[in-house]
Amino acid sequence: MKNNLNRRKWFRTSVAISAAIGTTTIDGCIPGGSHDHPELVWGRRGFSEGRFLKPRAIAIDPLDRLYIVDTTGRIQVFDVDGNYLHGWSTPQTKNGRPTGLAVATTSGFFSGGVQASDDPLPTHCLLVADTHYYRMLCYTLSGKLIPEKQIGGIAGYAPGEFAFVTDAVCDGDGCYYIGEYGDSDRIQKFDPSGQFMTAWGGTGNQPGQFVRPQSLVVQGQTLWVADACNHRIQRFDTSMPTPTLVDVVGRQGSEQGQFYYPYDLSVATDGTIVVCEYGNQRLQRIDRQGNWIASWGGPGFQAGQLYQPWGVVIDSASRVHVLDSNNHRVQRLPLSQLS
Repeated sequence: MKNNLNRRKWFRTSVAISAAIGTTTIDGCIPGGSHDHPELVWGRRGFSEGRFLKPRAIAIDPLDRLYIVDTTGRIQVFDVDGNYLHGWSTPQTKNGRPTGLAVATTSGFFSGGVQASDDPLPTHCLLVADTHYYRMLCYTLSGKLIPEKQIGGIAGYAPGEFAFVTDAVCDGDGCYYIGEYGDSDRIQKFDPSGQFMTAWGGTGNQPGQFVRPQSLVVQGQTLWVADACNHRIQRFDTSMPTPTLVDVVGRQGSEQGQFYYPYDLSVATDGTIVVCEYGNQRLQRIDRQGNWIASWGGPGFQAGQLYQPWGVVIDSASRVHVLDSNNHRVQRLPLSQLS
């Protein structure tokens, strides 16, 4: 909490200094950054439909619908132009709100049950990292909770128990990977029926260890992990019974290819990775080996600037959608602006 307060104090101070020297905005570019403006900015602060209060996670489905959860515990669904479609709320929010979302396929998933007929994609579901309730929730894409598909719900260290859940994803075999931080800083793997398979990690800064594995992304037999408080990305091969480390990318800093609290990442169709940095308040695009390609953003309130962003996705038209959390909005830019 103290570190968060210090970061907020730094940000507000930098804004004040910029105003004092006669500028109206902060330069939207940090070393290696882009001056390009986004093609679309939408959203504003509020509690009504289509507005946000510090959105915390974003996911996208094959029809390019955006699923966004904010600190009210609402999950709202939009098209790629920011038009509100529908929404719902998670069951409990008193202890805290979700910080991770992912769309998963449901091959064989609903045996013994039938999805709602109004679901736009009956073969998919939404996984929710219900962080402060130590569990993964599962919804149909129309917002119907599927209680029998919940994993977790008990705080603890044993298999199937969790500290604070950060993210949950599903691979092509229907297995789940659930990250957690706090006392455990690990990832647990479950089979398609929700039975525990294995776990790895642990708190630390050595390869294969984590300090807040904030975001998980599955790509074939590769699991990418945004190891947020170690300021790096780790890549694992999931073809083994216990996933094995492939490599570690990045280190703490603000230069090209360095990270400061990477909170989310998205893998483009060409295999490059777009990283959303909460601390450096920018996006970076890197190749699979971690070589820097481009940066975009920087601290501020204007279009093309970010204030503590939390999430990023790439749609089917190779457009990047970044969750500009403390500006209570979403910004969209073509992936080509990160090249």
